[in-house]
Amino acid sequence: MKPMRTFILNILPWWLALVAVVVHLPGVAMADNEKAQTIVHMLDYVGVDYPGSVQDGRVINADEYAEQCEFATQVLTLLGELPTAPEQPVLLQQARGLLARVEAKASGSEISALADQLLIGVIHAWNLSVAPRRPPDLQQGEQLYAQHCALCHGQQGRGDGPLAKGLEPTPSDFHDDARMRQRSLYGLYNTVTLGVQGTAMRAFSELSETDRWALAFFTAGLRTDPDVISKGETLWLQGEGRTAFGSLRALVTKTPDQQAPAGSTVDAVRAYLMRQPHALQAGAQEPLAFSRTALDETAQAYARGNRADARRLAIAAYLEGFELVESALNRVDAPLREETEREMMALRTAIDEGWVSEAVTEQSLKVRTLLDRAAETLSSSNVSPSTAFVSSLVILLREGLESILILSTIIAFIVKTGRRDALPYIHIGWMGAVALGGLTWVLARYLLNISGANRELTEGITALLTAAMLLYVGWWLHSRSNAQAWNRYVREQLSTALAQRTLWTMAGISFLVVYRELFEVILFYETLWSQAGSLGHSAVLWGIAAATVLLVLIGSAILRYSVRLPIGPFFAVASSLLALMAVIFVGNGIAALQEAGVLDITRVRFISLPLLGIHPSMQSLVPQAFTLALIAIGLWSTRAKAE
Repeated sequence: MKPMRTFILNILPWWLALVAVVVHLPGVAMADNEKAQTIVHMLDYVGVDYPGSVQDGRVINADEYAEQCEFATQVLTLLGELPTAPEQPVLLQQARGLLARVEAKASGSEISALADQLLIGVIHAWNLSVAPRRPPDLQQGEQLYAQHCALCHGQQGRGDGPLAKGLEPTPSDFHDDARMRQRSLYGLYNTVTLGVQGTAMRAFSELSETDRWALAFFTAGLRTDPDVISKGETLWLQGEGRTAFGSLRALVTKTPDQQAPAGSTVDAVRAYLMRQPHALQAGAQEPLAFSRTALDETAQAYARGNRADARRLAIAAYLEGFELVESALNRVDAPLREETEREMMALRTAIDEGWVSEAVTEQSLKVRTLLDRAAETLSSSNVSPSTAFVSSLVILLREGLESILILSTIIAFIVKTGRRDALPYIHIGWMGAVALGGLTWVLARYLLNISGANRELTEGITALLTAAMLLYVGWWLHSRSNAQAWNRYVREQLSTALAQRTLWTMAGISFLVVYRELFEVILFYETLWSQAGSLGHSAVLWGIAAATVLLVLIGSAILRYSVRLPIGPFFAVASSLLALMAVIFVGNGIAALQEAGVLDITRVRFISLPLLGIHPSMQSLVPQAFTLALIAIGLWSTRAKAE
């Protein structure tokens, strides 16, 4: 038992480290990521500033031209220093071509096009984060501008601040429409983040990522006419621009000139969204719209021969989109939910197995059709207050039953052994899980972005850890299920072993099983809350309250009747329950890791019962069979010793 005790004692620090990784703590930047961001930053400047240094093959601004040559050279150097990526050889060739054309004094339009092409390639090849995690707060941006920027750029952003005199080059004029139409919001964000070498524009790395995005949005909107913003708002409410601006990423990655011609209706919508980015988040059919966009990009990436990028996008289409509406869709059309999930997994299999490009495109279109059906189904089944109440109740009741069954079994065991002094261990476990669950909700909603892959990774690892603990405790209980063994245990080592070994294991189970369910509940309620709308929020809360009462009653009933059972039958039932839960957790844990893209999926002809952890894949069924074999060996070993 000593190795098991050591394992349990090592779990908590390991788990805290895992949580820190999962939630992407801000301010931690890798050197390679910084290099890639710097490349994008320099390419953005080349695309914008080069045309002003060369005209008709002649240099008209020697200092500016020298800077563009230096930027193009640095891009080529830094590209060679980045970690190996499949697209790297092609991008290096493009960088050499860009440098050669700059040195040949090519036209500004040609250089801008080459720089933009290379910039997009670098973003995709090294999977750079190019969009804010949530809509920026422009009031915060205004305060930051007054504090950090107005002295040089001026209160109105015209480059005429008190400190602007004598600066070379002069601070940017944010009202220069021709220049600003060539700057993306992502480019402005990079300028705030990295600064501009050789100028008075320093890097504001001390500001948070959220503050830097707020500053970028505010400065980009300084020149916008209020009448244009008002026109854009009307057009947006009428449905204009929904295709062009389906996400914050679409809004920030392209320049205004790339998005729409000046004066067009779409350009007015862009101006409005830039000043009111929250409207974009509120107006988008976010999960399914994201999935459809990611599927289109999946097919395009695969057609270019980039299988790694295609696989990543296919995984994101499921985790960051469809998974968020699975629960809602399952309530109104479970077969459609199952078919869509199955076909999305089949798309990933097609990519992994290297199908021809046409077949992958066909599969992605098949999934897209299913997503359109899902969107229509969900839109035609509005979440009424009564539906919101029932959904809220079922979510918590379903997810909480697993925890209640296990916790009630553990508490009943403690009571039957007469060791009520050990109950604090169990309570510390589940209360710690509730506290961490609350913190996770705050982090997920207000501070950080927990990606779909990391959600599934957390659920998968937690499930497998819990399964291992359940097997241990189940074996421990079963080995003492006969009266003779129990009496000998009580007589010889109950007072020490129970406190030192098994209780810490049970406390660990109490923590893990409750946290895993809370983690999943948080995700479901986030989606339900947004679907219910303001009229349905009270119904959601009443559903939570009703489910909580039911769980307390169910837990009390289980505890009361299990305590009344004789020692032998109680231990036999308890060990059987924990063994069954271990098999379920193994299956669901493997499935979660598959959904996160950590494990491959080899489909087999078998039944699918997710409620019992049964998923028709070789990677899931084989570990479950192995777990059942371990349980059988444990039963045989216990009986052999008893004889």
